[in-house]
Amino acid sequence: MQRRDGAWDCLVIGAGVTGLLAARILKDRGKRTLVLEKSTGVGGRMATRRIDEAVFDHGAQFFTVQDCSFEAWARLWREQGVITTWSMGFASTDGRLQPDAIPRFRGAPGMTSVPKWLASGLDICLGDAAVGVSRDEGVWRVDTEDGAVHRAGALILTAPVPQSLALFAASPGLLPQSARETLSAIEYDPCFAVLAILDGPSGLPAPGGLRAPTESIAWMADNHLKGVSPHASALTIHAGPHFTREYLESDREFVAKVLLGEALPWLRSPVRQAHVHCWRYSQPLHTHPERFLGIAEPAPLLFAGDAFGGPRIEGAALSGLAAADYVLGAE
Repeated sequence: MQRRDGAWDCLVIGAGVTGLLAARILKDRGKRTLVLEKSTGVGGRMATRRIDEAVFDHGAQFFTVQDCSFEAWARLWREQGVITTWSMGFASTDGRLQPDAIPRFRGAPGMTSVPKWLASGLDICLGDAAVGVSRDEGVWRVDTEDGAVHRAGALILTAPVPQSLALFAASPGLLPQSARETLSAIEYDPCFAVLAILDGPSGLPAPGGLRAPTESIAWMADNHLKGVSPHASALTIHAGPHFTREYLESDREFVAKVLLGEALPWLRSPVRQAHVHCWRYSQPLHTHPERFLGIAEPAPLLFAGDAFGGPRIEGAALSGLAAADYVLGAE
C-alpha cells in the first residue's frame, strides 16, 4: 500500500468529515493515502456516544445541504441508509413548530454513521496522535506519540488550526510567515455538552430540538424524539460560547448543575445521571475566505476544515473535497 520509497502519496491528519472525504477521494483516484487520528474513533464532532442504554449525538446535531457537489454525497448517503431527514424546522420556546422548507439531516441512527461509512476501506491509524511535522529527503515526515514515523509526498492537516500549527513548533521555517500569520489569527469558540439521562420523557416539543432556550444554553435535543436513542430518554444540552468560556476551567459537576437548572422548564422527568464533555474547538469565530490554505512548494501542504469551508458540516465537507482536488491537480 506504500510507495517503494516507504512514503505514502498523501498523509491526512484528522479523521473528521474533512479528512475522511479528502482521503476517500484520493483513494478512489488510486492515491495511497493514510489517515492519522489521535482519538480511538473517527468522526470528530460528528459524534455519537452510548452511556448505558442511552445514546447521544453530543457534537454536531444535523446538517443541511446547499452546494450541488455536497448534495451528490448526501444523495448517496440517503440511498445507502446512512442518513435520514430529522426535521424541516423546530419548535420555538413556546412549543409551537416553526416549519420551513429546509431539510435537516441526521445520521442513521446517529451522526457518527456518516464518518464510519466514509472510513470504510481507508487506511487509518487510530489512537496515535501526531506530534511533529518535518521534511525528510523531499517528502513530508510526521512523527507520532507512539514513536511511529510516516512519510508522504503530500500532507493535509484537518485538525483545528491551533493543533495543526503546534505540529510545526520544532520546524517553524517550514511555514511561510504570511501563512503562519493567517493561520494564527483563526480562533474557535468552545462548547460544553451536557449528556443527561432522564427517568422518563423530556418536555421538549417535537421533533426534539430547541435553539437558544435560555441565556446560557445554545441548543437542546431529545435524542429519543430524534430517533437516536431508542431505549432511553437522552438529552443533549449545548452551552453557549460565553458561558463555556467563563466556566471553562470550572468543576464539571458545577457546569452540569447550572445548565440543568436552566433547562428545568423542559425537564418533565428527573435526571438520573449527567456527564459533561467539552468541545474546545467547537466552531470557528471566523472563516478563511478559501476552502483551504495551500502551500505548493516544495511539496503540497494543505490546511483544511470548517475554519476554511464554513463552520458547519457542509463547509467542512467542501473543504475536504477541495483539498483532495488540489492534491490531485498538483501532480
